Amino acid sequence: MSTTALSVNVNKVAVLRNSRGGRQPDPLEAAEVCLRAGAQGITVHPRPDRRHVTAEDVLALRELCRGRGELNVEGNPFAAPRPGYPGLLELVRQARPEQVTLVPDADGQITSDHGFDLEQDAPRLRPLVEALNELGCRVSLFVDPGCRGLARAREIGARRIEIYTGPWAEAHAAGAGEAELARCAATARSARALGLEVNAGHDLSQHNLATFLAAVPGVQEVSIGHALIGEALYAGLAATVRAYLALIAAV
Repeated sequence: MSTTALSVNVNKVAVLRNSRGGRQPDPLEAAEVCLRAGAQGITVHPRPDRRHVTAEDVLALRELCRGRGELNVEGNPFAAPRPGYPGLLELVRQARPEQVTLVPDADGQITSDHGFDLEQDAPRLRPLVEALNELGCRVSLFVDPGCRGLARAREIGARRIEIYTGPWAEAHAAGAGEAELARCAATARSARALGLEVNAGHDLSQHNLATFLAAVPGVQEVSIGHALIGEALYAGLAATVRAYLALIAAV
């Protein structure tokens, strides 16, 4: 039986709320449903332009998750503070999530679509990783499958990597995912050999999750949002979370 944890990303609920204004649908209420259904954590990616979850949402989710599930806050540590967004490090200082996933996305990106170049980015990341460790947060670095420089992640104090699974999911949907899946598996093995733990996320769904987990060893956590929320429109949120948990448990 798999021990992989499911962390549900509720960003898309906030996007829908923000498109209309007001409070509905409420990402906190969605997170509550997910936790009650058995999800082990909640993921959010508060962007500086506030188009997804906001800093205020993060602080409220911190209280909602306390003692019930892990809060994972994603973000670009180099994005400058601005009105309504205090910067990732300051927001984490206020919220104290269990995990922070550092992602190299630019302000205008629709979604994260690449990982860090660890050989190039490690010197800039080191002081930020150290500061997050001092706050008691587990630090995960978003990386591409097949990336070089995994040893640098360990050297600068990260405890985990998150493998970007978007290219594999796209190839899998086209019926040609074997090579990308092998790259993900090799990256996971290399990370674990270095003492790093492994997360995975992006475009994972009920159609591909079991295949991924069966082939990629030792995945500690999957973060799933876009597909899960989309599927929940048809089947209901609690039922969809339970379906994912059943898939994970069966691997």
